[in-house]
Amino acid sequence: MFLDRDGTMIDEVGYLDRREDVRWFPWTIDAVRLLNRAGYLVCVVTNQGGIGLGLFDEPFVHGLHAWLDATLHESGAVVDGWFLCPHHPRAVAAEMRGPCACRKPGRGMIDAACARWDIDLTRSWVVGDRDIDVMMAVAVGARGILVRTGHGERDLRKVDLSLPAGTPVVMDLMEATVLILAEGERRT
Repeated sequence: MFLDRDGTMIDEVGYLDRREDVRWFPWTIDAVRLLNRAGYLVCVVTNQGGIGLGLFDEPFVHGLHAWLDATLHESGAVVDGWFLCPHHPRAVAAEMRGPCACRKPGRGMIDAACARWDIDLTRSWVVGDRDIDVMMAVAVGARGILVRTGHGERDLRKVDLSLPAGTPVVMDLMEATVLILAEGERRT
């Protein structure tokens, strides 16, 4: 299970550069807890181009993820791994600008998770609020779900949006979780 962070788990605020700006969606912790109880490995995959743009540094993002992780743990929810891409096409440093394998819709973050755990991507899901999250799922052979929170509603209005046929579009992470758990029940 691969979850986008901003716009999927927490409110989309642009380049999140202050912990004080984090606003959890009210269903996020329950959704992660349900996925944990169903036996899913839960990984967060997030583009963090603000690093490449010089808006904040990678230690800040790792610290933020540690804080988010602690908040989840306090409520009995577990994210097994946090993966980020620090690159951006307009990065201030050339080494952060070039094409990379990790920036969504690339598969690098998911490949990093697969290097740590034995993950069956054909049974995996990528849930996010951008069409690039769904395209990331396609890139690795997983199934994608687009949530309407964050940028989801805006992406649905794109004239050139081309989601793969049959891509579920749901209101939020909790609705995606219900769909995933129901699908898991049908497969067993």
